Amino acid sequence: MWTRRQALASAAGLLFAASGVARAPAQGNPAFNKPVRIIVGFPAGGGTDIIARILAERLRGTYASTVVIENKPGASARLAVDYVKNAEPDGSVLLFTPDFPLTIYPHSFKSLSYDPVRDFTAIAAVSKSMLTYSIGPAVPESVRTLAAFLDWCKANPGKAAFGTTSAGGSPHFVGMMVAGEARVPMTAVHYRGGAPALQDLLGGHVPASINPIAEVLPFARSGSLRILAVTGSKRSRFLPEVPTMPEAGYNIVRDSWLGMFGPARMQAAAADALSVAIADAVRVPQMVESLAKVGNEPKFESPAELAVTLKADIAWWGPVVKASGFVAED
Repeated sequence: MWTRRQALASAAGLLFAASGVARAPAQGNPAFNKPVRIIVGFPAGGGTDIIARILAERLRGTYASTVVIENKPGASARLAVDYVKNAEPDGSVLLFTPDFPLTIYPHSFKSLSYDPVRDFTAIAAVSKSMLTYSIGPAVPESVRTLAAFLDWCKANPGKAAFGTTSAGGSPHFVGMMVAGEARVPMTAVHYRGGAPALQDLLGGHVPASINPIAEVLPFARSGSLRILAVTGSKRSRFLPEVPTMPEAGYNIVRDSWLGMFGPARMQAAAADALSVAIADAVRVPQMVESLAKVGNEPKFESPAELAVTLKADIAWWGPVVKASGFVAED
């Protein structure tokens, strides 16, 4: 059985392999003279955490002398978002997050303690990726396509389930959209991040899981799981053999992004300095290579561009969540 320790050890190994070429920070005078904490709303070892640590290596010595990652999982990442919302807006506490706590949660939670536009300062988009739909050892080896898996679910309704990295997030809604289009009742099993979801997938406790590419690449390469489809508008260059959702027969296309935010009214000098440092970091060949090793591509957006993207994505997800009928529990 795949234990949590083994899953995290594998993810940690991937992290150090990916960031090893970028461990030496860029040289220069730091723009910020306080220790900086980057808050991640998921456990160590997940995709968001891995990329946050890769980025932190590049920001040490440019944005600040000390940059550390602090994991604050809980409440489907809302604990971390709330924490940064209430932090001092001096640039010493930042939020590194996937899009969905800011773009989907306003629709999927009856009451939300933060407003993603009003309560945060958009700083920079960092990378882009897509989600994967994977199955593990709970499903017979003969099942190799999404259609075949859904047929298996129809034949085994008591086992028809998929894992997600949080209730009400984009992996959850991708799973619901697939089940809805296929007209196959499926149970969503929610976890506190990608690492525990994959632990249960690899242990055979849940048949399928929907995760960012960063989280599944090492297991796909080792043959521990089977990726049936990706949600991107085109095939991932990291998984060229895996079809897109439309190629697999389902009209679901959605790329995802990771971005940096600060509290509302963050000091302009700190926000500008951090945005410039991130722009420089994502253009460094070693950073591009590090991101590629975890299935991500650079996607820099300025504060103004990220603010526009955020509002557009909030508007896009509204009808999707409403049509699903899902309301997250507080």
